[in-house]
Amino acid sequence: MPEKSKSGSAKYSRILLKLGGESLAGEGAFGINPQSAEAVAREIIRVRQHGVEVAVVIGGGNIWRGQSHVAAGMDRAQADYMGMLATVINALALQDAMERMGVFTRVMTAVEMRDVAEPYIRRRAIRHMEKGRVCIFAAGTGNPYFTTDSAAALRAVEINAQVLIKATKVDGVYDADPKKVPTAKRLAQLNYLDALTLDLGFMDSTALSLCMDNHMPIIVLNLWDAGSVERAVLGESIGTLVTSNK
Repeated sequence: MPEKSKSGSAKYSRILLKLGGESLAGEGAFGINPQSAEAVAREIIRVRQHGVEVAVVIGGGNIWRGQSHVAAGMDRAQADYMGMLATVINALALQDAMERMGVFTRVMTAVEMRDVAEPYIRRRAIRHMEKGRVCIFAAGTGNPYFTTDSAAALRAVEINAQVLIKATKVDGVYDADPKKVPTAKRLAQLNYLDALTLDLGFMDSTALSLCMDNHMPIIVLNLWDAGSVERAVLGESIGTLVTSNK
């Protein structure tokens, strides 16, 4: 069963955490750094200590960036399938880090590869979480032309998560690119329609629309701000909250 809360009570009892593949790469931003995988695992463990059920979707950008190869002339579907396989590698690396810390974890893939992971089955995933296991959903949606953001939105809705937390390298959504515009302001709250209209780039339109249609709140925060995911789960105002509210 999930570990009991060490202090206070969590605002959310089940979350979907979306991670970029770069979260496992460390400073090199390529490949897998075991220390980075362990750091991510520790952040997830902090959340579980409050009795929260956790599912994870992780990208594959630290291994394969399909869009750059598509731009060079590669077939989009082929590039996307290769990206799906990259996410499986990352999921297995995160599973290893978590299980070395004593957390039972299940990798479930949208593309069947039974020798290394379970096939994704919605009811089985929910049962795993109810038993206190962390589920890592890999291989995207199993279809080309969909990003891992879209996979995260889909899985969050399917498993009845209460919030989708997108953990990135920045501390929220800004009204302009803060790297290019020094005066860019972080938005504490944003509604789905504005996010779609302004095209702020933190999540693709398919994922945003799916969340909007199913009233799935999104929190965008900085993974490397220690304890940020835990603070969001406990209900603190952190990062940017995306909902239907103005």
